[in-house]
Amino acid sequence: MNRSSIHLLDLPDEILLIILKKLNNIDVLYSLLDINNGRLNILAQENTFTNTVKFVSIDDMCLIDRFCIDILPRIHQNVKCFIIDPVFMERILLATSYPNLNKLEIFHFQQQIVLNYFTDESSLQSIFEQITNLILVNHDQNGSIGLLKNYTTNVYACILDFFKNLKNLTVIQPFRILYPGLSLSDLPSGTFFSLILTYLNINVNTFDDCLYLLDGRLKQLAELSVAIYDIDNSSVIVHNVDNLPNLKCFSLKSICRFQQYDKIVLLLRRMSCLEQLTLYVHVKGRNRVLDGTCVQRDILDYMPQLHSFTFYIGTYVDTIGLSYKLSNEDIRRTLTNIGQQHATSIVNYVSTDKAACSIFSLPFAFDYLEHLGNVFPNIVFSYVTYLLVEDDDPFKHEFFIRIARSFPLLKYLRIFNIESAVLYDHTTFELGNSGSHSIVEYYHLTSLDVRYGHRDYVEQFLNETKTYAPCLTELGVVDIHLKTVTKNFTRDETRHNCVKIKRLFTLGSLDHSRDFCLYFPSLQI
Repeated sequence: MNRSSIHLLDLPDEILLIILKKLNNIDVLYSLLDINNGRLNILAQENTFTNTVKFVSIDDMCLIDRFCIDILPRIHQNVKCFIIDPVFMERILLATSYPNLNKLEIFHFQQQIVLNYFTDESSLQSIFEQITNLILVNHDQNGSIGLLKNYTTNVYACILDFFKNLKNLTVIQPFRILYPGLSLSDLPSGTFFSLILTYLNINVNTFDDCLYLLDGRLKQLAELSVAIYDIDNSSVIVHNVDNLPNLKCFSLKSICRFQQYDKIVLLLRRMSCLEQLTLYVHVKGRNRVLDGTCVQRDILDYMPQLHSFTFYIGTYVDTIGLSYKLSNEDIRRTLTNIGQQHATSIVNYVSTDKAACSIFSLPFAFDYLEHLGNVFPNIVFSYVTYLLVEDDDPFKHEFFIRIARSFPLLKYLRIFNIESAVLYDHTTFELGNSGSHSIVEYYHLTSLDVRYGHRDYVEQFLNETKTYAPCLTELGVVDIHLKTVTKNFTRDETRHNCVKIKRLFTLGSLDHSRDFCLYFPSLQI
């Protein structure tokens, strides 16, 4: 049977578009425009490739030149969104007019950009007035309270003042970088004020700052998403306690443990018209678990229009003197009783006198999970990139196999467990090389912290016969544990998982001997 030769251009337009959509739109525009093929020229100018144009992490200045001189003037009518690095921003935005541009996403955003471009003298002022949707990926570092107030005035308030038609503002952070939170206490009530902003996603310094956002300065706000750095460090001043009838969607996340759960409850009770609620909170200092019954009584009974509830609520309970044993089955029953069938719970005894109990909706919608122990449900946490595991029982090899399967996108792992997984002396490392265990594979793990774990877990992750971690670039470890497991940086079985490490954080000091330097050739000293 003869096989006919099929070329790319023999495919129908529908199939060609499916293929081209798999590529970066910059590559499509750069490669297909002006190649003396009218059909590809037309396809490259489809809205799919021209509505949103991304200029981030580009080193080829010739590419930028061609876009500014040739390509952007030809597609300028179609462009609705730029995703851009500040280094290219002025050149790209001034290359031509963009009558339909209304969305701008700025990577590597820093305060200096405000000083350079968000002023009345800026050459970009007229085009910024078109922007209704602004997304900032903030690379500034979180600072002291005094610095935060200056940052709020000089950056956040300036943005609302300068972007006259802004309706949606999102400030996000790169992985594991905390940018300066909005801090409004002791600032004039007109600070960070807008009559047209309807959507806001931002980190705030304290719970008070969340309350200030809802004191009337953002009258049209319909959707608010806040991540709070500190809830307990809040004042006792009286804020506006009126209902919030315009607010339809609210998201509150707090990574740190806090005690003032009642403050959150009082705020949520003002949101009687809420339709979507997202909560991620860790509560401490209580003598009982926050279960489904508490959630219904404290929150849901006050939200008759709510139709979407996504949550993770963790409670840290002192078990000394507790008259009953905490039961997963009992807690799950309270969730079923309030109609939360697609939810579950985890009870983890993290020490002899403390238990971490959590309830959460399914599928798990957050990228951060703490205090997971040996016992957890057999589900896939598809979005989690940061995980802290802690237990007063040792973690066995099979536990780490489950972790790899249940957290396929895991990037950052911390281990709190001082119990030995295997009791052995220094001579039994060779027994771990027998290959009797299957190798655990962590394809995305970039950061591992075992500074508060037993030496066995250093062995577990650095021994290539037990763990495959091709992307590991950051390691936190006790110095003596590292020396022992690597046999003073001479052991071959642990060499491969160390070769790409760029940052090393140790409890104790290490001499940078010749063997050490050969063991960590990528280390940034």
